[in-house]
Amino acid sequence: MLKAVLLQLGATLLATAIGAVFFGQRGAVSAALGGLSVVIPSWLFALRLAALARRGATTHVAAFVVGELVKVASIVGLLMLGLALYPDAHWGALLIALILALKANLFAFLVKT
Repeated sequence: MLKAVLLQLGATLLATAIGAVFFGQRGAVSAALGGLSVVIPSWLFALRLAALARRGATTHVAAFVVGELVKVASIVGLLMLGLALYPDAHWGALLIALILALKANLFAFLVKT
């Protein structure tokens, strides 16, 4: 799970660099905002699942579903907070970084440990 979060962080850094090249500082900040809005809740979710696995909890499915719901709500909340704090966001850069970070975990299975 942490491998997927690292891939999301890499995708966010890549999107931030691309945003900086094409849209300047405004694009870089917007891309970082979009990507980190996904990376931070995913990282916390991965830590929670790792803690549950060490504890040997028997309610893994319920914990996963509730954790995923909290993660999605956190992503939406962080996006709203970020847009409230940075109203001059470049929507293109933000959406590109958001999509790249969300889809980066699909490639986690390609990285061998």
